[in-house]
Amino acid sequence: MTRDWVGWHDEYATPGSALARRLEVVRGHLRPLLDRPRSVISMCAGDGRDVLPLLPAGSRAVLVEGDPVLADRARRSAADGVTVLTADAGTTTPYAPVAPAEIVLACGVFGNIADEDTRRTIAALPSLLAPGGTVVWTRAGSEAETVRDVFAANGFAELAFTAPSDARFRVGVHRLTRAPDPFLPDVRLFTFT
Repeated sequence: MTRDWVGWHDEYATPGSALARRLEVVRGHLRPLLDRPRSVISMCAGDGRDVLPLLPAGSRAVLVEGDPVLADRARRSAADGVTVLTADAGTTTPYAPVAPAEIVLACGVFGNIADEDTRRTIAALPSLLAPGGTVVWTRAGSEAETVRDVFAANGFAELAFTAPSDARFRVGVHRLTRAPDPFLPDVRLFTFT
């Protein structure tokens, strides 16, 4: 059975809901990173509400979302320089117009893919990032600890980690501290479930 992603995203509009709270944490981490025009990749971007309202004019961004309704919502909110694709976010190909990017968002990704796909995706992120690039990611519950470890093992330093005691969501921010890898198109990162 396919999940109703449009209905799932509607919970963002419910004040005090876990998704509304997570959104504010993600935006709180993004605001200082978007201090000037940036190049941004958003995987499984939904309707783009985490990043689109914050992007400075002149930014270049690619948002990739598989659900056509959510992608259309994002497209209607996108400014010049922002491309919204209704496509498979699990391959590197849609990110080519912006890679290497200064910021990659992987919010809502790691909780919906297999553990081995999480490891493969994090290991491939240096091919999507510019030197010193930053990843903002989410994952629910104790599984977030494994995600933190995988980032550390792949040349990232943790800048922030938010783990509210009264909610399951976790938000991490990691900066690439090693040299980036070359971008390779058509590399399979993950399969979204």
